[in-house]
This record gives sequence, C-alpha cells and structure tokens, in this order.
Amino acid sequence: MQTTEVEARDAEQIGVNSQPKTAKALSWKRAFLCVAGAAVAFHLAYSSSMLCWLIVGYLFCLVQLARMKTGRLAFYFGLGAGILTVAPQLTCFWVIFGPAAIALWLVLAFWIALFVSIARLCLLNFPRASLLLIPMLWTGLEYFRSELYYLRFSWLNIGYAFSGSLFLSALHWIGMYGSGFLVATVAAGPSVLRGRLSLALAAFVVVGATAFELVSNNNLYMARSTAAQNGVEVAGMQLEFPARDELVPALDKLIDAYPQAQLLALSEYTFEDVVPQAVKDWCRQHRRYLVAGGKDPAPNSNYYDTAYVVGPDGNIIFRQVKSVPIQFFKDGLPATEQTLWESPWGKIGICVCYDLSYTRVTDRLVWLGAQTLVVPTMDVIDWGLHQHELHARVAPVRAAEYRVPVFRMASSGISQLTDSAGRVVAKADAPGQRAMIHGFLPVNGRGSLPLDRWLAPFASCVTVVLIVVLGLRMRRARSPLE
Repeated sequence: MQTTEVEARDAEQIGVNSQPKTAKALSWKRAFLCVAGAAVAFHLAYSSSMLCWLIVGYLFCLVQLARMKTGRLAFYFGLGAGILTVAPQLTCFWVIFGPAAIALWLVLAFWIALFVSIARLCLLNFPRASLLLIPMLWTGLEYFRSELYYLRFSWLNIGYAFSGSLFLSALHWIGMYGSGFLVATVAAGPSVLRGRLSLALAAFVVVGATAFELVSNNNLYMARSTAAQNGVEVAGMQLEFPARDELVPALDKLIDAYPQAQLLALSEYTFEDVVPQAVKDWCRQHRRYLVAGGKDPAPNSNYYDTAYVVGPDGNIIFRQVKSVPIQFFKDGLPATEQTLWESPWGKIGICVCYDLSYTRVTDRLVWLGAQTLVVPTMDVIDWGLHQHELHARVAPVRAAEYRVPVFRMASSGISQLTDSAGRVVAKADAPGQRAMIHGFLPVNGRGSLPLDRWLAPFASCVTVVLIVVLGLRMRRARSPLE
C-alpha cells in the first residue's frame, strides 16, 4: 500500500525517519565532533572549579545530537557520548566489579542516550515549547536516575560540577537539580531560539548567577558576624578497618593532638560489630563524645550498618542506621527510621556514607530540624584517588543546599569539615591512614530545602507524561489510516 500525503505529513511531524524542523540535520562529522565535545567539556568541567561552566558545553553538545536524522542514530550517538563521559570518571567500577563495570557504565550511559532521543522528538513535535520541555526532560531523568529506582546513583550530576566554585552558594536557592535545569535551559537555547536571543539568555543566566552568589555570600557573612557561634570543637582520625587493639592508641593520639576537642569521630565500619567495651571505657575515662561506625546485629545473620554515638559516661546514647545500602555490596539492611541526635550543642543529623549522596535521605534530616550533619564514611584506599575526589564533591554541595555545616569523616580520605556556604575549612587528604582533621563545627539555626525539591519530582512527572504523549503520537502516525 502506498503512503498517502497525510501519512507522510504525520510521519514528518513526529520525526519518523525525519530530521528536526528547527535546524538542518547533523552530519556524521559534526555528530562525532559533538560526541567528543560533550566528553571533553564534561571532564574539563569536573577537573577544576575554574572550568565548571564548561558543563554548559556538555549539555549543548547533547542537545545538538538531538538533531540527528533518525531517532535510532540519536540514541546511539547519545549512548556513545554517555560512555565517554562516565567510564573515564568511574574507573573505580572496574577496580570494584571487574568486567561487570561495563554493564554499569552502559546503564548510566543509557540515561544520556534516552535524553538525546526524547529531546529530538521534542524539537520535532513541540519546537516552540522545547526551551521548557528539554530542561524539564533533563531534570526529570536526572532525578529519577539519581533518587528513585533500584540502581539510583547521583554522582556525575550537573550540580556536583559546581562543588568548590563561585556558583556553589546559589545552590541554597535552586538546588543541585535546579542547577541542571538552569544549565539545560541555556544549552537548549541555540537549538530553539535565534542566535542573539540564545546569547542573551546565556549572558542573563551567568550574570544573574554571579550576582546571586555575591549577594548570598554577603548576607551569609553578615549573619555570621552578628550571631553567636554555638557549636563544638571536633576532631577525627582516618582509620580503615582497624584492628581492635589499634583503636584506643589512636584515640589517645587524637586527644593528645587536639585536647580541646569534645566530639571525636571515626569512619564507617570502624568496628567489626558493636562498639567494643574498651572504646566505651575510654570515652568514660576521658569524658568525650565519639561518633563511629559499626555493625548492629539483625535476624538471619544479617546486620545494620550503624553510626553509633558513645557518650562521656561510656554508654551508647544514639544510633542511626544507613538508609541506602550500596547495591551489590554486603552492606547491611536499610534503616527503618531517621531521627536526630539531641546533642548538648543542638540537633545533629547523622547519615552514613552513601546516604549523603541522596537528597531524599538528607532532606528528611533537615526537615526534622538538623542544624549540622555528621557523616561517617568508608572509601577504600584501593578504589583509587579519583573515586575519593568524586565522593568529596557531595559534602560541599549538601552544605550549600541546606545552609548547614557538614563534618564528613572518611576511612582513608577525603575527610572534610565544610561550613554552611559549602566551603571546605579543614580536610584530611587521601590516601591518608591515621591522618587527622580538626576544627570548629557550628551548630546554629536549622537548615532549609532549596526550590528544586518540588521542581525535580514535578519534572519527573512531566517527563513521564511527555514520553506517553510522544509514544501515542508515534503509534498513531504508524497506524494505517481509515
């Protein structure tokens, strides 16, 4: 049966073997350049805070790939860009999982490919609305990938590129997912708007973000200078799977170096099981508080990965179980509840290692009224320095988002004491066995959630609706006309 004119027009409108009407289809040469450009821009943006704005170039190249002639080509070129982005950054997957890392890289690259292919359909079907739909699509997919399904993994998100940058303070208002929405809006501009309008949009965003940063920092400085700094002096030592007879000498060395520290911290999995009696006795003898990780026994030979707080009387006065055990690891059972430690200095939220990567975990602590976060963490030395550096991007972003300090105590680095603007004021590097960290941990006013905490779930809902609408349009166009 021959294709009618109406069928051909419908096929053109939904993009079945067609090219975007907003611009000429991308040639093979330009497509390969965009794949390479996306990878280079991403790695440079993650290499230095001075280059963080190159993350716009990464998303710009992905949106350009949406101009491929067919949806299949858009998907495969997006998949290639995704592999070149995630694999070099996550070489630690190969160290941990061996050849199975290839499957995990493909899973993460799939979301990039899905974005490119759906963005193509947006440009074809809704060219005028694409300036809003493409950022919604990016935010919705990023949020779902990072927070909602079993293999959720938030590292390499757009927001983490700004860790340590001038723009970081603005995350208190827009959040890490909001920053992705903002970057996607700028990146989509040239494909939707005319040249001058897209340049004006980019200039407005950069100038506005910088002004926001300056005003926000100034207000924060004024608040600090006029408010009393309530808090506690903290100290910690990096120990990775220490033997029992190493613990007391390590604590002795810690208070010899920092005798004024009242709150001490060790990493996740410091103890093979529960807190040893020798450590409890030490806390009672030296009148110190200690936060450290161990295993709380659970039924069927299982356990809960737990952060314990030992008081100056030698008793366990608080415990918090890890909410999100690492997938494919023997990492215990997930927490059944989250609560705050009502410390002598104020309300302290404790989350364990990987939990800090998930806003749906840390949001709960801030919503309960946390004034600061303490995070016992396990980063194994063998996973490599770059893995430690990637993980160290998380704490400054969370501190800036919530406007609360974060004290992150890692097993082999990178331990951090981060102020409420996301600036790292003290750290211990990796690999750093027995390296110590010390500083003043403020416990002042409670934190608050940024605006993207409603934007990101809304964007995920919009993305689902968009996929359904586009699927129905494609199905209708491919069905025989009556």
